[in-house]
Amino acid sequence: MSDLPASPHPPAFADVLGHIQQARQRVFAQANTALIDLYWRVGQTLSHQVAQGGWGKGVVAELARYIAAADPSIKGFSDKNLWRMKQFYEAYQAEAGDAELPTLLRALPWSHNLAIFSRCKAADERRFYLALAARERYTFRELERQISASTFERIVAAPVTLSTALRELHPAAGGVFKDHYVLEFLGLPEPHSEGDLQRALVRHMKAFVLELGRDFLFVGEEFRLQVGSQDFFIDLLFFHRGLSALVAFELKVGPFKPEHMGQLNFYLEALDRDVKKPHENPSIGVLLCRDKDDEVVEYALSRNLSPALVAQYELQLPDKQVIAARLHELLAMPGDAGNE
Repeated sequence: MSDLPASPHPPAFADVLGHIQQARQRVFAQANTALIDLYWRVGQTLSHQVAQGGWGKGVVAELARYIAAADPSIKGFSDKNLWRMKQFYEAYQAEAGDAELPTLLRALPWSHNLAIFSRCKAADERRFYLALAARERYTFRELERQISASTFERIVAAPVTLSTALRELHPAAGGVFKDHYVLEFLGLPEPHSEGDLQRALVRHMKAFVLELGRDFLFVGEEFRLQVGSQDFFIDLLFFHRGLSALVAFELKVGPFKPEHMGQLNFYLEALDRDVKKPHENPSIGVLLCRDKDDEVVEYALSRNLSPALVAQYELQLPDKQVIAARLHELLAMPGDAGNE
């Protein structure tokens, strides 16, 4: 018999609560879809009237007053918000034939949509944040932080370099890991030690997981591995739900050195032999360092037999203008001759 205490309520109580919560979620989703569709139609009307009917600020302000006077119960249709609806429609009208776009727009609240179309000028950047916010279920503040942290530019301008083993064992890993992680929330001084970095990451674990991605589950710090008669400790150990694999993070406050890979490979071997469950995939190693030379990283990973990568961390939000200029340079460059 189980030693767990019996629940003071009948099981049907939990069933009723579940039905209520599911129905509430459906009602919210339906209401949000109707609201986004309404704003699209209003924006479409305003866009056409401004372009063809000669409407200007005065007419739109008069429209806002008319709505408020005709039905005082209607809120949220000030002239400022009406112009936002026009901007919303015009941001996506060229992509209106894309069957996936309406689903993405309706998946997010208006506040999220407003943040994306008002702050992101390029279509591919908007699409990136729409999909990311829907997948990760960001709050408004979390989405704002991702845009401020230039997540799109960082991923496009600096695609992560993976070992051959990682690409082969985990084909989806390229969409999970980043080449640069922004950790401005740590508030660490320069210089700082590896211990300082580790303690700060544990202290701010919620923000760190937000930067990593919600599928990362924190297992522990200084995770002990016993090999032979010796103990070894992994700085931070996670489990990634999507990849179904343990992910070991080793922290380095200096530049990347090729010899760091030996230690990480040893930890991955011990994890796979002694910790990994039979149904889980091979463990992954991430060497998170303060600086790295990309060419040295490429050489170090080219013949590395373990599923691993090297990433760099930053302690300040990136300058969006600088990183956007770098991205523009990369996109303007002709393709590699070897790929032609």
